[in-house]
Amino acid sequence: MRGGLVCAALLLSGCADVLVQDVHEGAPFNPTYQPVETALLDGDLVQFTVSMRGARNEEDVTGFADCAAAGYTQIRAYEFARHLRTNLTRRGGVWRADAIYTISPQRPAGTFLIDARQTVADCKRDGIPTV
Repeated sequence: MRGGLVCAALLLSGCADVLVQDVHEGAPFNPTYQPVETALLDGDLVQFTVSMRGARNEEDVTGFADCAAAGYTQIRAYEFARHLRTNLTRRGGVWRADAIYTISPQRPAGTFLIDARQTVADCKRDGIPTV
């Protein structure tokens, strides 16, 4: 019973987030990547919708979207992708990212650039699928 009171006190004090993070940090990372949906919006503007189970956080899902964009960029024989925006949702243990990128044969201006060749190599090394 005393443990329950401690947990209740932690919840009220806002410390519960730390406890939840500690539990998840020790858990093995075993994601399930679902098929990527790709839509060419206009010339070099591409939308990717990716979904996965077992993501630890938003970075896992946005990383999956970056991998999809890099793979698609290479398929189109381009070298770079530039991230424009990502909308994230989480429902029933499934994370979903709706992301838009521009793709380019030359290095475009901007800060959120993806070198397709290097990113695809990194994704393969890390076991993240590309398009």
